Amino acid sequence: QVQLVESGGGLVQAGDSLRLSCTASGRTFSRYTMGWFRQAPGKEREFAASVSWSGRSTYYADSVKGRFTISRDNVKNTVYLQMNSLKPEDTAVYYCAVRSGPYYYSRPSEYDYWGQGTQVTVSS
Repeated sequence: QVQLVESGGGLVQAGDSLRLSCTASGRTFSRYTMGWFRQAPGKEREFAASVSWSGRSTYYADSVKGRFTISRDNVKNTVYLQMNSLKPEDTAVYYCAVRSGPYYYSRPSEYDYWGQGTQVTVSS
């Protein structure tokens, strides 16, 4: 079992930056791929980014590529999502998730454990 707790969400203006954090407890964090997903009202949950267990490999959705950066600190059992140049369409609840296996998977069903989410709202 893995427990995930996200933090760092908030209300910002278009063009601003935010950094989300997700701290894990339970099983050995460093063995897992970590991902960030988001879900806007009335829409399906969608993939944003993932990072391999080592932190050396990352994978991004086209919608966030070049603006968001995922990273992890295996000593602190924490994964981060640095979000720059935020747009109103980035408004969503952001979830971190864990999976055993390769990092280049982007479907929610391919992830095993989920956090409760943190709200990000970007005003125009």
